[in-house]
Amino acid sequence: MIDVFRRRTKALPTPVEPGGSVADADGIRVVRGRRAVLDGARIGVRAGEVLALVGPNGAGKSTLLSVLAGDLAPEAGTVRIGGRAADAWSAPELALRRAVLPQTAELSFPFPVADVVRMGRAPWAGTAREADDETAVAEAMAATEVTEFAARPFSALSGGERARVALARVLAQRTGLLLLDEPTAALDLRHQELVLRVCRERAAAGDAVVVVLHDLGLAAAHADRVGIVHGGGVAADGPPAEVFDEELLSRVYRQPVEVFPHPRTGVPQVVPRRDGHHPDRPAVPAG
Repeated sequence: MIDVFRRRTKALPTPVEPGGSVADADGIRVVRGRRAVLDGARIGVRAGEVLALVGPNGAGKSTLLSVLAGDLAPEAGTVRIGGRAADAWSAPELALRRAVLPQTAELSFPFPVADVVRMGRAPWAGTAREADDETAVAEAMAATEVTEFAARPFSALSGGERARVALARVLAQRTGLLLLDEPTAALDLRHQELVLRVCRERAAAGDAVVVVLHDLGLAAAHADRVGIVHGGGVAADGPPAEVFDEELLSRVYRQPVEVFPHPRTGVPQVVPRRDGHHPDRPAVPAG
C-alpha cells in the first residue's frame, strides 16, 4: 500500500511558459563510422512553437532529433531536457516529459489499433494522470482520424494508416515535448496537412513540437522556426521567411532554387529553378 502511495505522489512535469526553454542542444558531435554526422550543432526548443528541422538526405536531421530526445548520447556537447541534463533523467522520467515518433512503426504482434494508441499512456500508470487515459486515447485517435478502425489489427493497416496510428500513440502520451521524425512521409496530401495542423494545435496549447520534414513548403506553412541542418551543424535557425534564402538553400541542397511569397498568404514558396525549354519536350503552340 505504501509503495502504491509513493508511486502516485511522484513528481510530475510542470508546464513551461510560452517561449520558455523545453530542451536545448549545444556543441553536439556525433560520429557514425568515420564521419562526423554532427559537429558543433546547436539548437534550442521552446514551448508554444513548432520547430522544423530540414536539410538534405544524410545531413543529420534524425540524428539531431534523437539527441534532443535523450535517446542518443553525443560524443561531445550538452543536451538538456526540462532544465536538466538529458542523461540525468531515467527512462521512465523522460517518458513523462517527451514523446518520440520514429520514422518507422513496427510491431511484432497484431495488436488492435486502440491498444497501440493506449500504449502511449503507459508512462502515466500509477500517477494521478492515469485517470485521463481513456480521454487521451479517444482524443488522439479522433485528431488523427483513426477512430473508425480502432478494432483492426495494426499489422493489417496500410503504411499511411500505420503512420497516423503511431502519431496517435505519441499524442496520447500527452507530454510537453513532441519529437516527430518525418511524420508526413507516408501520407497523402490531406493527411499531411492534418498532421501539421495537429502540430500547430499542440503548440498553441503550449507544447513544444520538433518535426523533421523534407517538404520545405510544409515547413514554411506550419513552422514557427526552421533549423536548416547542413555541414554538421545548424546552418540557419529562424522564421521561415528569414532563413529560406535562395542562395543558402541552393548551396545546402546543391540545387538552384527560387523563393517567392505565396500571392495570397505570403508564405515562402521554394521551387527548383528550371530555366529555359527542356530539350526533350516539344514546344506547346501558342494559343
